[in-house]
Amino acid sequence: MIDIEEKAFGVGMEDFTQDGTFDLKGRPILRSKGGRWKACSFIVGYEAFERMAYYGISANLVVYLTTKVHEGTVASSNNVTNWAGTVWIMPILGAYIADAHLGRYWTFVIASVIYLMVGIQF
Repeated sequence: MIDIEEKAFGVGMEDFTQDGTFDLKGRPILRSKGGRWKACSFIVGYEAFERMAYYGISANLVVYLTTKVHEGTVASSNNVTNWAGTVWIMPILGAYIADAHLGRYWTFVIASVIYLMVGIQF
Protein backbone atom coordinates (compact mmCIF):
# COMPACT_ATOMS: atom_id res chain seq x y z
CA MET A 1 0.00 0.00 0.00
CA ILE A 2 3.01 2.31 0.29
CA ASP A 3 3.42 2.35 -3.54
CA ILE A 4 0.01 3.98 -4.01
CA GLU A 5 1.39 7.47 -3.59
CA GLU A 6 4.07 6.74 -6.20
CA LYS A 7 1.67 5.20 -8.76
CA ALA A 8 -0.92 7.95 -8.61
CA PHE A 9 0.80 11.23 -7.95
CA GLY A 10 -1.58 13.89 -6.66
CA VAL A 11 -4.25 11.39 -5.62
CA GLY A 12 -4.90 10.82 -1.94
CA MET A 13 -5.67 7.55 -0.17
CA GLU A 14 -9.35 8.52 0.16
CA ASP A 15 -9.69 8.49 -3.66
CA PHE A 16 -9.04 4.74 -3.80
CA THR A 17 -11.51 2.02 -2.89
CA GLN A 18 -11.07 1.01 0.73
CA ASP A 19 -12.38 -2.55 0.45
CA GLY A 20 -9.17 -4.11 -0.88
CA THR A 21 -10.20 -4.38 -4.53
CA PHE A 22 -7.56 -4.34 -7.25
CA ASP A 23 -7.63 -4.40 -11.04
CA LEU A 24 -6.38 -7.37 -13.06
CA LYS A 25 -2.79 -6.10 -12.86
CA GLY A 26 -2.85 -5.82 -9.06
CA ARG A 27 -3.13 -2.04 -8.90
CA PRO A 28 -5.54 -0.33 -6.49
CA ILE A 29 -8.70 1.03 -8.08
CA LEU A 30 -9.67 4.69 -8.13
CA ARG A 31 -13.27 5.20 -7.00
CA SER A 32 -13.99 7.52 -9.92
CA LYS A 33 -12.92 4.92 -12.52
CA GLY A 34 -14.67 1.73 -11.43
CA GLY A 35 -18.08 0.12 -11.24
CA ARG A 36 -20.98 2.49 -10.79
CA TRP A 37 -24.03 2.22 -13.03
CA LYS A 38 -22.37 0.15 -15.75
CA ALA A 39 -21.52 -2.66 -13.33
CA CYS A 40 -24.79 -2.24 -11.48
CA SER A 41 -26.89 -2.56 -14.64
CA PHE A 42 -25.04 -5.73 -15.67
CA ILE A 43 -25.58 -7.36 -12.29
CA VAL A 44 -29.25 -6.34 -12.06
CA GLY A 45 -29.91 -7.59 -15.59
CA TYR A 46 -28.09 -10.85 -14.93
CA GLU A 47 -30.03 -11.45 -11.72
CA ALA A 48 -33.36 -10.61 -13.38
CA PHE A 49 -32.81 -13.14 -16.15
CA GLU A 50 -31.56 -15.72 -13.68
CA ARG A 51 -34.69 -15.34 -11.52
CA MET A 52 -36.96 -15.57 -14.58
CA ALA A 53 -35.21 -18.76 -15.65
CA TYR A 54 -35.44 -20.30 -12.18
CA TYR A 55 -39.12 -19.58 -11.64
CA GLY A 56 -39.99 -20.52 -15.21
CA ILE A 57 -38.30 -23.89 -14.87
CA SER A 58 -39.51 -24.61 -11.35
CA ALA A 59 -43.14 -23.91 -12.26
CA ASN A 60 -43.15 -26.48 -15.09
CA LEU A 61 -40.62 -29.08 -14.01
CA VAL A 62 -43.02 -31.52 -12.30
CA VAL A 63 -45.35 -31.43 -15.29
CA TYR A 64 -42.44 -32.04 -17.67
CA LEU A 65 -41.05 -34.92 -15.63
CA THR A 66 -44.43 -36.65 -15.33
CA THR A 67 -45.58 -36.22 -18.95
CA LYS A 68 -42.43 -36.29 -21.12
CA VAL A 69 -40.02 -38.32 -18.98
CA HIS A 70 -42.84 -40.54 -17.62
CA GLU A 71 -41.73 -40.41 -14.00
CA GLY A 72 -44.18 -40.95 -11.22
CA THR A 73 -45.52 -37.99 -9.29
CA VAL A 74 -43.52 -38.83 -6.16
CA ALA A 75 -40.27 -39.32 -8.06
CA SER A 76 -40.70 -36.13 -10.08
CA SER A 77 -41.57 -34.12 -6.98
CA ASN A 78 -38.49 -35.54 -5.24
CA ASN A 79 -36.31 -34.59 -8.23
CA VAL A 80 -37.71 -31.05 -8.28
CA THR A 81 -37.07 -30.70 -4.54
CA ASN A 82 -33.49 -31.93 -5.00
CA TRP A 83 -33.01 -29.52 -7.91
CA ALA A 84 -34.35 -26.56 -5.91
CA GLY A 85 -32.13 -27.45 -2.94
CA THR A 86 -29.10 -27.66 -5.21
CA VAL A 87 -29.92 -24.29 -6.78
CA TRP A 88 -30.16 -22.62 -3.37
CA ILE A 89 -27.01 -24.26 -1.90
CA MET A 90 -24.70 -23.51 -4.88
CA PRO A 91 -24.09 -19.86 -3.88
CA ILE A 92 -22.35 -21.15 -0.75
CA LEU A 93 -19.99 -23.19 -2.91
CA GLY A 94 -19.47 -20.19 -5.18
CA ALA A 95 -18.69 -18.00 -2.18
CA TYR A 96 -16.09 -20.49 -0.96
CA ILE A 97 -14.45 -20.68 -4.39
CA ALA A 98 -14.44 -16.89 -4.69
CA ASP A 99 -13.07 -16.25 -1.20
CA ALA A 100 -10.51 -19.05 -1.03
CA HIS A 101 -9.30 -19.54 -4.58
CA LEU A 102 -10.30 -17.42 -7.59
CA GLY A 103 -11.51 -14.08 -6.29
CA ARG A 104 -14.93 -12.62 -6.90
CA TYR A 105 -14.29 -11.31 -10.42
CA TRP A 106 -13.02 -14.56 -11.94
CA THR A 107 -15.60 -16.63 -10.08
CA PHE A 108 -18.36 -14.46 -11.54
CA VAL A 109 -16.88 -14.58 -15.04
CA ILE A 110 -16.39 -18.36 -15.02
CA ALA A 111 -19.86 -19.00 -13.57
CA SER A 112 -21.41 -16.69 -16.19
CA VAL A 113 -19.63 -18.49 -19.03
CA ILE A 114 -20.77 -21.90 -17.73
CA TYR A 115 -24.31 -20.57 -17.30
CA LEU A 116 -24.38 -19.23 -20.85
CA MET A 117 -22.84 -22.37 -22.36
CA VAL A 118 -25.39 -24.62 -20.69
CA GLY A 119 -28.21 -22.27 -21.65
CA ILE A 120 -27.16 -22.21 -25.31
CA GLN A 121 -27.10 -26.02 -25.52
CA PHE A 122 -30.75 -26.28 -24.59
